[in-house]
Amino acid sequence: MAHYTTADQIALNAVAERYALTNPAIAPLAGGAANSSFRLDADQGRYVLTALDNHDDRSASALARHTRALRMLGLSTSVIVPTVDGDLVTPVGGRRLVLKEWISGRVEQPLPVTLLPEAGQFLAELHGLPSQADGLEDVPRGARRLSSEQLAAIPGFPDREFAGWLTGRLDRIRVAELRARREPCLVHGDLFDDNIVVRDDGHLSVLDWETVSLDDPLLDLGMAAVGLAQDGAGLLSIERFEALLRGYEKRRPLTMEDRAVLPLEIEHAALIIGYHRYHRHNVRFPNPDRAAYHREMVRFAESVEGRARGLVD
Repeated sequence: MAHYTTADQIALNAVAERYALTNPAIAPLAGGAANSSFRLDADQGRYVLTALDNHDDRSASALARHTRALRMLGLSTSVIVPTVDGDLVTPVGGRRLVLKEWISGRVEQPLPVTLLPEAGQFLAELHGLPSQADGLEDVPRGARRLSSEQLAAIPGFPDREFAGWLTGRLDRIRVAELRARREPCLVHGDLFDDNIVVRDDGHLSVLDWETVSLDDPLLDLGMAAVGLAQDGAGLLSIERFEALLRGYEKRRPLTMEDRAVLPLEIEHAALIIGYHRYHRHNVRFPNPDRAAYHREMVRFAESVEGRARGLVD
């Protein structure tokens, strides 16, 4: 199983010294599939302290640099607080820690439909940023896509029906993508509602840049559809996706060809999520309570095909 940090494992005095904080106190924050986060209160203010449990030195440094660079380019996201020595990541007690300014607000699940245009606009702003800006030079390519090793693992899945379904749909998408390649840009890769803070002023800040990469903007829109445009039954909501798309197109209008491809890229995103859910809960960390979690993406992907006309028109 993955190992996470608990509050009693944080050497708080050492943290306070690294950041010149007085009277610090921490409390766990809910959420976080890969790392452990805590609210940290001190005389200097309120912060989020994150233990990068599933990172090595290189990836922890890259995550902090990318987050800072995106903030400096004008995106509403976390502000990384450096140590007194200017480090963005600091090792304390064998853990890699990052301190961020507290964003006062709340996570709303699902994100209200009235806020989806702003989420779409955020994504468009990201897609328009210079990919070689300072701090972003080492952003990977296609990090959200399934790797060749992951694709090779699918035929060995014990759920033979799911393996066959997944392989067939991925093959169809691969052929279609070869016919229409788009210029890669900076993408978030995980624009789900649990990565969005509705600030006290009513606007949005987007968190979690672990899957930032250079890739097809339409696949990123597809991933946002999976994360933000499901209805109450877990199927694609045309109303919610069109609200997301309205905001996006205020900054980056889509061509008719783009709109025609969108259903395929939404399905592609659902297949990627379905793979990871199956592999995590049935192969890597078997969990009977989550063994059928991937089936939600099967139903969602099939709803995309059934509702494709509403996306193209």
